[in-house]
Amino acid sequence: MANCFPPVTTSSIVLTPGAPGYPERLAALGWSRELHVRGTLSHGPAVAIVGARAASKLGMDRAHAAARHLAERGVHVVSGGALGIDGAAHRGTLDHGTTTVVLGTGVDVAYPARHAGLFDQIVASGGALVSLRPDGTEPRPWTFPQRNPLIAALADVVVVVEADVNSGSLSTARAAGKLGRPIVAYPGSRGCERLLAAGAALAETPDDVLAALAGTPRLPRVLAPELQCIRDAVATGAMGVEAIAAATGLPVRAVLRALPLIERYS
Repeated sequence: MANCFPPVTTSSIVLTPGAPGYPERLAALGWSRELHVRGTLSHGPAVAIVGARAASKLGMDRAHAAARHLAERGVHVVSGGALGIDGAAHRGTLDHGTTTVVLGTGVDVAYPARHAGLFDQIVASGGALVSLRPDGTEPRPWTFPQRNPLIAALADVVVVVEADVNSGSLSTARAAGKLGRPIVAYPGSRGCERLLAAGAALAETPDDVLAALAGTPRLPRVLAPELQCIRDAVATGAMGVEAIAAATGLPVRAVLRALPLIERYS
């Protein structure tokens, strides 16, 4: 079948683990997979900005503003190249800094097609297109969730701007959690509210994203009930997992799961 998506102008180079230019931060994945790259990968501080394809104007504005703010301060922006939040984040960096697009296709296949020109601009401005897939790979439903851990691993912080509860962006956030990357969410959408309830840092302005990158994330306005219950028990003198479990009536397993989040925001 002929390629029905417009080709980009240049094919990829292939980076193998341990070779010069292969991102050291990908060691956290435990992978030994090749990367197909067009352009220049950043090895400096980086933030992933992800979210819904069918995004609201507010969400698009937030993503664009956050990306521009970061880019102006020398922070690289990573996203997935999709319509909606991803595209707004990538555009926010143009003329101000650099960005990496993590594709679910080959880097020589522009998907979505309307982003072909954007992808060329990104490479021309010093950014990169990167994929786990060889050149010529066309989009398939399963290739996009598989790239989400790569988005998370290429960043120091993952920001979810707007998402529903079934959004692929939450998959990226879960990958970030497994890698120990801080997760930041803007309030207002169901998926982001779920992240905030589970302990994600709060973002309402681009400076909040910078604060998370600097290691001083904002405390969510409302913690999940279990987390708040544990915080209250600790505040009234409960010491140790067993004592906290007894004071709250929660299973020990739930206390163990929650304590890292309590420590993060204390």
